[in-house]
Amino acid sequence: MKPKILLIGGGGHCKSVIDIIENEDKYSIAGIIDKKELIGTKVLNYTIIGCDDDLEQLFLKYKYAIVTIGHIKTNQLRVKLFNTLQNIGYTIPTIISPLAYVSKYAFIDKGTVIHHQALINADAKIGKNCIINSKALIEHDVVIEDNCHISTGAIINGGVVVSENTFVGSNATTKEYITINKFIKAGSLVK
Repeated sequence: MKPKILLIGGGGHCKSVIDIIENEDKYSIAGIIDKKELIGTKVLNYTIIGCDDDLEQLFLKYKYAIVTIGHIKTNQLRVKLFNTLQNIGYTIPTIISPLAYVSKYAFIDKGTVIHHQALINADAKIGKNCIINSKALIEHDVVIEDNCHISTGAIINGGVVVSENTFVGSNATTKEYITINKFIKAGSLVK
């Protein structure tokens, strides 16, 4: 029987992660955690079964959870929720779309979600609680530190270091072997 997993956050990013989890077929979605006033409503046929205050009680029944809140303006809530899940004792898996390509020589840490058609090349290292969105390209020898969001279609070229908590916008492209540690706008060329 597949382990049951809680999804923490019920917005647009959650919908994308639901699709990946259903395609990956390793976990069964137990329900979604969101705002108290949304309990009982549904996101893509899955019920919101609790709020953040219920996470300790729900741990008695469910052992797996993943943060499904996005990172656009800030990632503070993603980081806080990830730390809360860790402190309670949840297992926070890596979720990888079967439509993505991940080199057997790459490393991806817990809580990271790899979306459809992302490509992670050899010797790339991706930290905890990251979003590698649809069609992102992470080239060889790239290091993406914890709590980063690499948006749709972004290209991170060889040897780049993306510092902790960095957001890289859609279709941004980096030069190789540089360090990025700031908010990168969509469509940017980062030298």
